[in-house]
Amino acid sequence: MNRIVEPELLDHLPASDPSAIRSREELLLINHLMGNQRWLVSQIRRFLKPGERLLELGAGDGSLAKGLITAGVCEAHQIVALDLAPEPPGWPMEAIWLQRSVLDDEPWPEAVVIVANLFLHHFEANALRCIGSKVAGARHFIASEPARRSLHLWQGRLLSYLADLSPVTRHDMLVSIRAGFLGDELPATLGLDDFHCTTSCTFLGAYRLTATSCAKSS
Repeated sequence: MNRIVEPELLDHLPASDPSAIRSREELLLINHLMGNQRWLVSQIRRFLKPGERLLELGAGDGSLAKGLITAGVCEAHQIVALDLAPEPPGWPMEAIWLQRSVLDDEPWPEAVVIVANLFLHHFEANALRCIGSKVAGARHFIASEPARRSLHLWQGRLLSYLADLSPVTRHDMLVSIRAGFLGDELPATLGLDDFHCTTSCTFLGAYRLTATSCAKSS
């Protein structure tokens, strides 16, 4: 499949809309089944040292940050989140939440590790290149995105039926897969030429990227 980026319904629903609330809950299930948070926590544990800052792009409901704190990977004061949405309920007091676009002209806060979960597939190539130029200031970049394979479209349809997913989630899941990545597409589009990059795909549809700056790896 060629990569196609289309609007997702959840992105245009008010946060308080019952359909949006249900879809966000279903996304937690999908994340769990894909193993995204478990994998991200394990990678961040490898790379983030005590006292160093972590920046999460598109932090959504804040579940990854809360999971990192609960798992003892880092403390709340080490976390900065960027998202267009307002600070979610239960956001840790010592963590920083910045309500803004990752594409605006203002520099990102400095961070040793930058992470993104099911976020980068929303962007066309030009926007990804802009994001990549800002990632270049970090030592490590970690991302988990949808893998773009026909198999995962069928898996998504099956899950929608078995779990009785809402119309919003049914639609957005297939849109996300068609906007996903394969092989070295993501690091190449981001322009991570000065990073050592490793990519992989899982059977359940997760595309995973770990990138370490060649200049800062020592």
